[in-house]
Amino acid sequence: MDNRYNGWTNYATWRVNLEIFDGLDPREMGWHTLDKYALASVIKEYANEMIEIDVREGLALDYARAFLSDVNWHEIAEAMIEAHDDERGVLETAAWYDTSAELL
Repeated sequence: MDNRYNGWTNYATWRVNLEIFDGLDPREMGWHTLDKYALASVIKEYANEMIEIDVREGLALDYARAFLSDVNWHEIAEAMIEAHDDERGVLETAAWYDTSAELL
């Protein structure tokens, strides 16, 4: 049975990406230098912190954690890197021609 949803691994991955990470700039979070595996770990921790802010304890928190356990964190990390890779490439290209520029 295929559980894919809107091009993502599953509904949980799509929904978490949409609700928590869509529009989030990894540079603003200090995540822009991380590889896919480190970024996946960081965004998983971030999402868990986000739900704990809204839900302190009890059954709702348990359900939220269960939902997050279905998320493909590597897929979200990969999508985030791809979405911001063009911007990073432009900066690197500009720095290549301007020897006084500092790479980010």
